[in-house]
Formats: sequence, C-alpha cells, structure tokens
Amino acid sequence: MNNQNAKPSWDPQWKTRYADQIATPEEAASRIRSGQRVFVGTGCAQPARLVKAMCARSRDLVDMEVVHLLTNGDAPYATRELSDNFRVNSFFISANVREIIQDGLGDYTPIFLSDIPRLFTSGQLPLDVALIQVTPPDPQGRCSLGISVDIVKSAAENATLVIAQVNPNMPRTLGDSFIHVHDLDVLVPVEDPLIEVPLVHVNESTRRIGEYIAALIEDDSTIEFGIGRIPQSVFEFLKGKKNLGVHTEMFTDAIMDAIKSGIITGSRKSTDRNRVVASFCMGTRALYEFIDNNPAFSFHPTEYVNDPYIIGQQTKQVAINVALEVDLTGQVCADSLGTQFYSGIGGQVDFNRGAARSRGGKAIIALPSTAQNDSLSRITTRLSAGAGVVTTRGDVHYVVTEYGVAYLHGKSVQARAIALISIAHPKFRAQLLKEAIEAKYLRPDFAAVEGKITVGPPEFRTTYVLNNGTQINFRSIRPTDEPQMRDLFYALSQETIYYRFMSRTKLVPRKEIQNFVFIDHRSDIAIVATMPEAYGDEIVAVGRYYLDEKTNLAEVAFVVRDNWQNHGIGTFLLTYLTTIARRNGISGFTAEVLVANKAMQRVLNRSEFRVASELNQDVYSYRIEFQ
Repeated sequence: MNNQNAKPSWDPQWKTRYADQIATPEEAASRIRSGQRVFVGTGCAQPARLVKAMCARSRDLVDMEVVHLLTNGDAPYATRELSDNFRVNSFFISANVREIIQDGLGDYTPIFLSDIPRLFTSGQLPLDVALIQVTPPDPQGRCSLGISVDIVKSAAENATLVIAQVNPNMPRTLGDSFIHVHDLDVLVPVEDPLIEVPLVHVNESTRRIGEYIAALIEDDSTIEFGIGRIPQSVFEFLKGKKNLGVHTEMFTDAIMDAIKSGIITGSRKSTDRNRVVASFCMGTRALYEFIDNNPAFSFHPTEYVNDPYIIGQQTKQVAINVALEVDLTGQVCADSLGTQFYSGIGGQVDFNRGAARSRGGKAIIALPSTAQNDSLSRITTRLSAGAGVVTTRGDVHYVVTEYGVAYLHGKSVQARAIALISIAHPKFRAQLLKEAIEAKYLRPDFAAVEGKITVGPPEFRTTYVLNNGTQINFRSIRPTDEPQMRDLFYALSQETIYYRFMSRTKLVPRKEIQNFVFIDHRSDIAIVATMPEAYGDEIVAVGRYYLDEKTNLAEVAFVVRDNWQNHGIGTFLLTYLTTIARRNGISGFTAEVLVANKAMQRVLNRSEFRVASELNQDVYSYRIEFQ
C-alpha cells in the first residue's frame, strides 16, 4: 500500500520488468469471448475496472456466465437489460445480485464453501477467464491476493486466462496468499481505492445476542466470526477474555481493537499459533493498513481455512454463524426466505462441523427472534414453504436469540421444542406451544404450561466459591431443566425428600416437576445451583420463593443434593433469594419447617433480618421481615 512511513514491499520497476504483460482495462477485456465462463474476484477485492470494461463490451458478448462468491460494490452485469448477455451464477448471494436472482434471471449454486475449489480443480466447473485484483509483484515476482484469497486463488490457478487488476492500494497479506506474476496473463495497472465496508450499527437486540454468545466463549478459545451484524456484535463483550485466537473465513474492522488490547493473541492455538487465520476480510482503509505486511495475519485459501478437519484440530474452536429461521426440531435455514434465495450456505456447515469435532469446541447458530418489525417469528414450528435446510437437526448444537441460549445437540425433539420456544419472542410462545402439541412434538399435558414458558433474566446469574475452592454457578431455572430436576429428585435421600416435601413420596408427578420449571420469574422465582458437566449443567440445589400478593410476603424453600449439603449452599441461596426479593419490593419471607429439619432452621435463624418462628405441632412457621 502507499504508506508515507513504509517502504513499498513491491518492486518499483515492475511495470518496466513486465511491460509485455501490461494492458489497459479495455485491451484486457477485448480478450474475453462470447460463451465463456468468467470468474469475478471476491468481496472488497472485486476488480471493478475490469468488470466495468467487460460490461462495456456487452454488445459483443452473449451467453456469458459470471461466477462469483460474495462481491461488494457495483455488479453492472446483474441487470435485467443484460440478462441475455451475462448470466449470474453466485455461490453466495450478496445485495448487488440478489434482485436478479430472485427474479429468476440469475442462478444460485448451493454448495459448502470448502467444496468450491474442487469444482475448479476437477474440471466440473471449468473457468475460461478469471478477473482478479492483486498487489504489484515483489522483487521475486510474487503478487499477493491481498484481502481476498478464499476461492480466488483456486480460480486463478485453474482459469485459462487470468486478468489481474494490479493495485498498489491492495494490502500485501502474508500466508498462502501469493501468486507469481508469470501465472498471470494480463496485468492491468490501476491505483483506485479499495471498496470499503464500514461497521454497521448494532441494535439492542443484536447486542443482547452478542452478549449471550460471548458468555459461551472461554479463555484460550479460537473463534470463527461468520458474516453479518451478529458475529461482529460479540467483540464488545470479549473484554476480560484471555488468549483468544482466530481461525475464520472472514473478519472486519471489529477485530482491530481486540488485537490491540491483547484479547486476541493466538498464543494458545493448536495450529497456526500467534496468527489470525482467514481467507478474506471486508472493512475500511484503516483495516487494510492494519493488515498490510502484518505477520500477525495469515491468509489462506478456502480449501485450508474451511476444511472441517483443519478446524477440528483447534482446541475450543467456536463457530459463530447466523440463520434466517430455525424450526422446533432444530433445522436451520440460512440461505433462503421460503423459495426466494437470499444469501448462501457459505462456511456455516464447514465451521459448524469443525467446531463440533474440536475438543471443547462450540458450534453456535444465532438469529434475532423476529423479523418484519416483530410481526414474524424466526423460531417456527415448521420451516417456511420452500425454505432449504443448511444445517441439519443432527448438526445443530447451540441456538442463540436475544432471549437466551438453547442447547439442542443430543436432545430429544420434545426437549428441543421446549428449549427453542423458551428463546422465541414472548408474543409467539403460546402459539408455538400449541402448534408443537398439534405436531406431536410435545405431549398434550404441556398445554397446562401455556404462558409459563419464560427464561429468567440473565442478571440473576452469579457464582459462589465453597470453602474447598469449588465454584458453584447460580442462575434462574429454565424450562429445559425438567430432566435435571427429575434427576435431582431421584438423587435425594428419603430424609431430604421428607424434610423438603413433608411426605414420604418415592415418585414425583410430571406436573410437579413442570410446576418447578415453568414459572413467571416475577412472583415465582427459582434459582438453581449448578456444576458444569460434559453433557450440560448438573443441578445440585434449588431455591424458590412464591409471592403472596395479598401480604407481599413470599414463601421460601430450597433443597440441596445430599452430597452437597453442609457446604454453605443453602445459606447462600437464602441470601441470594433475599437480595432478589428486596429488589422486587417484597417485604419478607415465610417458611414452613419440620421440627426435625435442624439444618433448615439454622439457615433461617442466621438471617441478618428479624426472624420470628411459631411452633404448631411438629412444624415451625417462620417469618423473616426485611425491614
């Protein structure tokens, strides 16, 4: 790039040295013939001068096929007037060609991004011409593909005629990003600014999604940031994370602050340590200057970056991708709105499967809960008619909306339906519940929980460290906790069951479990203490209060798994429930405790507030007043 403080990395005599290859855009375009298949370079590296020169010859060119991945900037070949001259065939639909494809005058080829180079190398999709953009050659004759290596390198290596727009404003990216000048047929010198894509505004619901995703990212993780607002919204919430790495198909300006602040170091990556690995980027001039000759970045072709095997070699690989809609069984549509093709498969499946095979990895699909100004739910009982499945129900792991996180992998259809309904927009949950019952995804008795499928507020999350150093996590109970609550009950001793439920019951009715997990989180609060396990949270204790609105007092109770008793968990639960209750304006707690339940009595009697108790036969009636 032209940097006042940096010496150009390219050969200043390159135009003289390779004069026999140099041509104007018009001269280069004159070598294109009718009936040919022409590849156009990706993203912000689209060679705009070459594309314009080709389209200027539209009267002489007929039956052309223009092949590309996502491209930015103008697409003058993608018009109704030129549809007989240039037929678009897109592997990923961007805004500049969406209308022509949705009108049926262009084509979309659905394919995994990692598979596209094989189309070129195998001859299944032979390329006659490749229009690309590169840096000027260095003293060794190597040109960098700069901000777009992806499928461009394979296209250039397999096209019969390669025309390169040579631009000193293209950053010289390092890695497997070079092509020798002698492998280029025509060099077209230009000195145009690169296409820029500034960061987009992130609204509040998108920010909440980003916050939920960031909470799933552990220290030392390696991350893939898919395309769109949601993956970029995660950066804001990575503060405090340590030693993150990046292995991603693309990135934007958002990555710069995370690198400068030391959040992203790559020092714990399993492969390509200390390097940000990507195949292309889209951003502003500031980003392009940042990556120019920067050894912290390593650009590679798609066949490497998107290889699920390579991705899976990373420890704690996190894949963040987006969806247009998800049905209650976990099928993910990401490339179409019904029968209208909208974007593409891209790298979603590549990274989803790679992250799933990674040790400690997480495959995340994110989407806003609604569309069309909250008039349409993106969580649906069935995908829209004609919608395509990009990520199958067998591949899906995490689904995130602004209302929470649903973990689906290895879960039954019933568990998936409840989990997804609980993170759908509240205005659609009742209808989704009804439709799920009608579809036989849920048993008929779930009709009783209508209006109660809610997720507790995220601010109820906290932690507590026991005297032995064990950290216990606390959060609101979730609709998906029904199996864990059942496990908790059957793990309790008969004595603990008797103290908590004042009966000798040996089984717990399903309705009783439902009454625990399906609550409104306003008058009825339930906090669970959990320990992380490979299969998800294990609930070791639960505390609950239920408000009597006539007295503004809440009845409180809790139970702790036997092997976790006498570690202070009950005391912490009471203190934490008290904090929540006081915040909600509740005057105090009541409790009914058996005379034999000395442990519960000790917990209540140690409250910092005024405690009164009255014995009635073998039960103490407690009253704790907060003021």
